[in-house]
Amino acid sequence: MFDELRPHLVELRKRLGISAGSLIVMFFVMFYFHEPILNWMVEPLNTALIEVGKKSVHAADGMITTSQVGGAFFVALKVAFFAAIMGALPIILSQIWMFIAPGLYANEKKMIIPFVVGGTIMFASGVLFAYYVVTPFGFDFLISFGSFKFTPLINIEDYVGFFTKIMFGFGVAFELPVFAYFLALLGLVNDKQMIAFFKYAVVIIFIVAALLTPPDVLTQMLMAGPLIILYGISILIVRVVNPAEDEDEDEDEDDDEESETPTAQIEESK
Repeated sequence: MFDELRPHLVELRKRLGISAGSLIVMFFVMFYFHEPILNWMVEPLNTALIEVGKKSVHAADGMITTSQVGGAFFVALKVAFFAAIMGALPIILSQIWMFIAPGLYANEKKMIIPFVVGGTIMFASGVLFAYYVVTPFGFDFLISFGSFKFTPLINIEDYVGFFTKIMFGFGVAFELPVFAYFLALLGLVNDKQMIAFFKYAVVIIFIVAALLTPPDVLTQMLMAGPLIILYGISILIVRVVNPAEDEDEDEDEDDDEESETPTAQIEESK
């Protein structure tokens, strides 16, 4: 049994090694540019603090602080790692496809470019949606709440971790149509199965949204709503790629087989 698994383990180690190598290279590249990347990440927070400062005339202006001696350095590492994953994503997706490619048909192996390009675009779309739609509403609500009594002093280490969690959550969530397409292409799922699973998917979506977003209903809905829409789009995609066979057609085929069987037996007896 181990001999059968050994080639797969060797191939897995190769793909993981290439993915890790690309991630390390991108990490050093992104570390060099960590300041502009951090400025981009902090922009929604700065905007929210300015807006709260305008509304709360009785409170002092909010500030972004650090509570560690090497806080700025560790933040730079987190920022570089976040950006490195984004930069290395096409290579990582290509390695995932190359690992499963030996088990695919020849025409399916050619889908590596759509898989990599589609997966990268959808992940980036999820990140941009979270950045330009979700975080402005979420940060404004969370910082505004109680700002008439308290001065918001935001710890940069906590913020970067919180920010990357939201970005990755939305990025992975937006991959749903891509994975649905390729699962349907491989014949592992059809539209009827996805429709039947819809009620459970809604519950899972709201649980995921509660885990990945701030603890307020607004941002949870901003994540759950697009995910439900994406699930509906995935059903349509699967219906085109791998539609479920109609039961009437199956019954007709069974009837035809039954009707042909006696005739075949008579001919054999002759």
